[in-house]
Amino acid sequence: MNELFDPLNLVLMGLAVFILFRLRSVLGKRTGNERPPFDPYSKPEQTNEQPNGQDNVIPLPNQGDQPADMMPEQAQGGDVVIDKVAPEGSALNSALKQILSVDRSFEPGEFLGGARAAYEMIVMAFADGDKKALKNLLSPEVFDGFVGAIDDREKRGETIESTFVGIDKSEIVEAALKGSIAQVTVKIHSQLISATRDKAGEVVDGDPAKVTEVVDIWTFARDTDSRDPNWKLVATESAE
Repeated sequence: MNELFDPLNLVLMGLAVFILFRLRSVLGKRTGNERPPFDPYSKPEQTNEQPNGQDNVIPLPNQGDQPADMMPEQAQGGDVVIDKVAPEGSALNSALKQILSVDRSFEPGEFLGGARAAYEMIVMAFADGDKKALKNLLSPEVFDGFVGAIDDREKRGETIESTFVGIDKSEIVEAALKGSIAQVTVKIHSQLISATRDKAGEVVDGDPAKVTEVVDIWTFARDTDSRDPNWKLVATESAE
């Protein structure tokens, strides 16, 4: 019994507690390279209930993560990061810095990680016809478009078999601050295996054995005046 409390065991127990604390502080942060579970965006430490019973959020960035009295050198650090993402003096650089000026927690790398995770989840939810998952990730207008396509597919008796292979590249290509609404547009190069089958099970589109290169341009937005940290998909475009 006394061996449990010898100095070495006490040190190891303290180290284990420290590691557990650090793990809890980063749970929920995603790189976008791995397949997310159904609820990949909710922060474990967040206790405030999301509006409209939201089950899925894109936690990038969260205004509540940064203190209001951020030091000047911290703000300058954010500008330096943006200069690495977009050439200084460019329209994109200026727009990202405008967003940063009203949301000091905004960080392009973290945003891209969240956008990649959201992209995979939305693509797979659309293929599965999962309207519930889509509703909390899309603006009302985009949601209506997705639902219309799903309903049409179901009326024809068609189903989609889809496998998400991965994302080769993602980059921020455009940004804007319109009033309090921040918009960030991302170009995503992904690989998918997708095939649409009719009622008889015959393939009518795609190829279940072929990896297809897909390039999409998606725009996400959030109200920087709101305490709601969620970014939602507000526009989609396929790049040829």
